[in-house]
Amino acid sequence: MCFPADAVPPIQPIEGAAIDSELVTLTSKDGTPFAAFVARAAKAGGAGMVILPDVRGLFHFYEELALRFAEEGITAIAYDFFGRTAGVGRRDADFPFMEHVRQTKMSQVAEDTGAAVAYLRSAAGGNCSSVFTVGFCYGGSSSWLQAASGHGLAGSIGFYGRPTPSFVDNSPGPADRAKEMTCPILALFGGADQGIPQEAVDMFEAALTAAGVKHEVVVYPGAPHSFFDRAYEQYAEASADAWKRCLGFVRDNAR
Repeated sequence: MCFPADAVPPIQPIEGAAIDSELVTLTSKDGTPFAAFVARAAKAGGAGMVILPDVRGLFHFYEELALRFAEEGITAIAYDFFGRTAGVGRRDADFPFMEHVRQTKMSQVAEDTGAAVAYLRSAAGGNCSSVFTVGFCYGGSSSWLQAASGHGLAGSIGFYGRPTPSFVDNSPGPADRAKEMTCPILALFGGADQGIPQEAVDMFEAALTAAGVKHEVVVYPGAPHSFFDRAYEQYAEASADAWKRCLGFVRDNAR
């Protein structure tokens, strides 16, 4: 997994920011209910963000991240991957997430993301005119794949996702599907991430370039996998830069 159960995003809350939030249940294309956490901006700018978690699924880190986006005027919804196998209930740190990850398919992730995108475009979700995705690790790869899944996104962001085929169902990875992508890509990696060598990063960037996809690929020297965590104070500079780039990416690509 990327983050420990008590991890929090490395972003200081904005004092006095007016937002509201709640847990909601969405319904996927195949009729599956799944849990999500929505944070609505009081002064929304028309942008919405779908947050795809790491292998743990929906937990506190991603709810906090949704709040940080909402404080910036971006309505955000973080959702859970495991509605089909684990239901919609709240889970503790002992949740056996990997047994559920192994049952997840990228086609189902796309359908669940589609439901989250539709929610953000609805009145309940703030009538967002520009919808983005952001994901971490497993969710990072999944986020980039949503650019090729017909959602009409304004952009896709991924933190330390694998560009290679999915380790869950061996479906084509982001690099393989670059030619299908219809929106800009922001890819953020740690230079010391032992699971994603520089060769894989270079291959992904080359695939995006060859496909004519607008993109930005950033590698933070010395930063490990899951560097975007407030507990990693030694990577505060990389985390701050990554957050700045995320907000700039939304600003530059919102319709």
